[in-house]
Amino acid sequence: MHAKHFRTLFISDIHLGTRGCQAESLLDFLREHDAEKIYLVGDIVDGWRLRRNWYWPQVHNDVVQKLLRKSRKGSEIIYVPGNHDEFLRSYLGSHFGGVEVRDRDIHETADGRKLLIIHGDQFDVVVRNAKYLAHLGDWAYVFALSANTKFNRIRRFLGLPYWSLSKWAKLKVKDAVSFIGEFEKALARAARNCGADGVVCGHIHHAVIGEREQIQYINTGDWVESCTAIVETHTGELQLIDWAEIARGRLAELRKSAPQSKPASGSIEAA
Repeated sequence: MHAKHFRTLFISDIHLGTRGCQAESLLDFLREHDAEKIYLVGDIVDGWRLRRNWYWPQVHNDVVQKLLRKSRKGSEIIYVPGNHDEFLRSYLGSHFGGVEVRDRDIHETADGRKLLIIHGDQFDVVVRNAKYLAHLGDWAYVFALSANTKFNRIRRFLGLPYWSLSKWAKLKVKDAVSFIGEFEKALARAARNCGADGVVCGHIHHAVIGEREQIQYINTGDWVESCTAIVETHTGELQLIDWAEIARGRLAELRKSAPQSKPASGSIEAA
């Protein structure tokens, strides 16, 4: 299968080094999508978790190797660190295997719009002012993911699709909805202040392409639950790709096209 080719690819919040990382899905996505420029918009590696408990299976290494291979084949890769991989902020301007580390960037689309590229944790008051609460929240999130994994094993057994407890909570709990709204407005204002027409960020694991305060707001989502990415076409159009939804659709098609098993010879069918 030939990979779809885009002008730019934006992905964030992979959280390599954690059990919740959907590395296999990301590898499938990267096999089918190429781009001239790839932005890694923070929290690609989860330094917070790795410091507490080392977890690095082969498939996580495969993701890194796949990205480096794309760099060798000509893709420009820019890594904008987030709070979970903030250790890389000590290496701004450095190159690792062809990947350049920048604190933020201004990307110009094919149709001439300027987009601020930033992870977004700089506008999270909890991360900025009470890091211990951020770490506590991270622990609670990991606990929720663990519970969600067990719950979804039962759903898979029953033939039901994946359901995200964390995503549901974000959209139902009033304080979470309020936080997301204020975060989006803060990022839109930051884009306006630097003369950009829009902003591409991550951090809150909530993928969307929309408008906030007359500024285009784009969030890449994550590869822990949502499995989403943003692509820019060669004409400058920005699109949200929901890889989990695509995978579910393909599975449904396979089930439809699978030959139906016939009753064994001599069996008696119910009337």
